[in-house]
Amino acid sequence: MSDTSAMNTPFGQFALQRFPAPTSHSGKQEPLRAWDAADEYLLQWVHEQIAKDTTPETFILNDSFGALAVALRHLPRHWQSDSFMASAGCRHNLENNLNNEEGSEPQSIEIMDSLHWPSKPIDLVLLKIPKTSALLEHQLYQLRGFIHADTQIVAAGMVKHLHTNTLKVFEKVLGDTTTSLAKKKARLVFCQPKSDRWHGESPYPSRYRLKDSDLPEAQRQALDFVIQNHANVFSRASLDIGTRLFLQHLPTDHSAKDIIDLGCGNGLLGIAAAKAHTNAKVHFVDESFMAIDSAKQNAQQALASLSNCEFNAGNSLSSYLSSSADMVLNNPPFHQQSVVGDHIAWQMFMDAKRVLRPGGSLWVIGNRHLNYHTKLKRLFGHCTTIASDRKFVVLQAKKR
Repeated sequence: MSDTSAMNTPFGQFALQRFPAPTSHSGKQEPLRAWDAADEYLLQWVHEQIAKDTTPETFILNDSFGALAVALRHLPRHWQSDSFMASAGCRHNLENNLNNEEGSEPQSIEIMDSLHWPSKPIDLVLLKIPKTSALLEHQLYQLRGFIHADTQIVAAGMVKHLHTNTLKVFEKVLGDTTTSLAKKKARLVFCQPKSDRWHGESPYPSRYRLKDSDLPEAQRQALDFVIQNHANVFSRASLDIGTRLFLQHLPTDHSAKDIIDLGCGNGLLGIAAAKAHTNAKVHFVDESFMAIDSAKQNAQQALASLSNCEFNAGNSLSSYLSSSADMVLNNPPFHQQSVVGDHIAWQMFMDAKRVLRPGGSLWVIGNRHLNYHTKLKRLFGHCTTIASDRKFVVLQAKKR
């Protein structure tokens, strides 16, 4: 095993890979691991604190690529993530490590998306602190439904991602909370459920309507409905300024048969495109299960019918045929889990070029400093700036 794939744990050594394997623009694999020091700290705690002859019903949340699921193969596990990539990575790593002889025979595992929860009481909750505080809050509220007074709840995260407010959320939603000492810049959070102090419920999905100042009246009327956003959806409380600029310059091509809203989030771009192209099929694509569900809920409110809509959680456009779309609308993220970079945008751009029919166009909104125009010009041979403001730029590249 290479240094970047061999995870050494008290339960054995396991070969782990990120999904998809990240590559640089030169095609060489980047040295990014599928686990971090917080995973190692959490596994060490399980080894020291959970008796070897016990098999507590275990719930694992936000495991980036299955590091916890693979190492704790001796426990019955329920596993949940909002990320299609993380889910695919978990399945891939579980399959690759089936022949690992360390420890006892693997116990059952139930892999769930973020919209589904265990159907039986849970004895041990192992939670990686997510990047989005709203997702953490929502998950802690949901845990109330199947934990009991003796459930052990242990969370893990890198110190730089743990804040005073993080601990306050545990205290407010579940019960008494303490932390461990830091180890390799990681820390554990311990929470004791106190159901007699529980009140309220998750504030998610959140909802809002567009304000008069968000868009010109004609565009705002096309999106005049209550917009729903799950906890892990970008810009949950209001219209983000990048999407606002994009909506004001949304392309119109009445000959388009297939339009893709890639990285759709809550689906506003795709919904606006569907209203402007009534004969086209609109594909909503995101790697977040919560985003796809939010987009579907919003489309149901905004459109008379969903017969011309398709909703797919997936790895960019990997499941789409080449030359199968006329237009791709893209607001690319610049991070995967806690890793910041342009690798996701680059993959989206390459996928879009492959999927577009000749003459089809990719439309991108992005921060000016990300220099997406350089990447698009490199890939497509040209790039046109459609609109810009102080912070964002709308770009177009056509497939020749």
